[in-house]
Amino acid sequence: MIDLVVAFAALAAGFINAVAGGGSFLTFPALIAAGLPPIDANASSTVALFPGQITTGFASRDGVRAAMMDHRVNVWALALISLGGGLLGAFLLLATPQAVFIQIVPWLILLATAIFAGGNFIRFGSGKFQLGPSSILVAQGVVAIYGGYFGGGIGILMLAALTLYGLRDIWLMNSLKILLAVLMNTAAVITFISAGLIHWRLTMIVALAAIAGGYLGIYAARRVPSQIVKSFVVVIGLILTVYFFLKPA
Repeated sequence: MIDLVVAFAALAAGFINAVAGGGSFLTFPALIAAGLPPIDANASSTVALFPGQITTGFASRDGVRAAMMDHRVNVWALALISLGGGLLGAFLLLATPQAVFIQIVPWLILLATAIFAGGNFIRFGSGKFQLGPSSILVAQGVVAIYGGYFGGGIGILMLAALTLYGLRDIWLMNSLKILLAVLMNTAAVITFISAGLIHWRLTMIVALAAIAGGYLGIYAARRVPSQIVKSFVVVIGLILTVYFFLKPA
């Protein structure tokens, strides 16, 4: 029965990722509900959703090429920082005791929910504040560490930073965001697999269901208003925040 719950959550996560992002809001708690320790659930969720990210990244390669031709964007530096930051974040997760991680989970979900809500319902980059070339590298480093550690809302954080850097072409920005997310998660995935944190049976269920949900989401993206999906993700995030704050350790 729990396998069906996990599969349904992953199907919905894949759908949400294709339309608006934020699918880990569903897969992470579903894996905890299946009995995985919180750190293992976080690592298994990251690995399970990774194939879908690679597919999306391949589909957006034209945008990455456009970003590499933009003189304002140092793609190679951002890529190296994403790999290094993702690796550092993954090691920080491994160094965190399970008992400590479960205590900070509600704060992480609350932070990710606030980032997601702010990024989707509040406009960034009014021109009053801008990041310089060095600042964008520092910002990406912080985002990458957070992404390797937990990952909720990293796409929104990167888009916000790129907007504050002065970029406005959403196609270019989104393509670059996907590439950097893939790189930081590559480092995290290798680290988590090497550490033996992955529960492969449940991970495969999540991966396959998420891929199926992603295909459904691609077809539904033109029919379902994205704001409805985004609002749903925020509501789920708030519900999970309250649940994990009230849940006994």
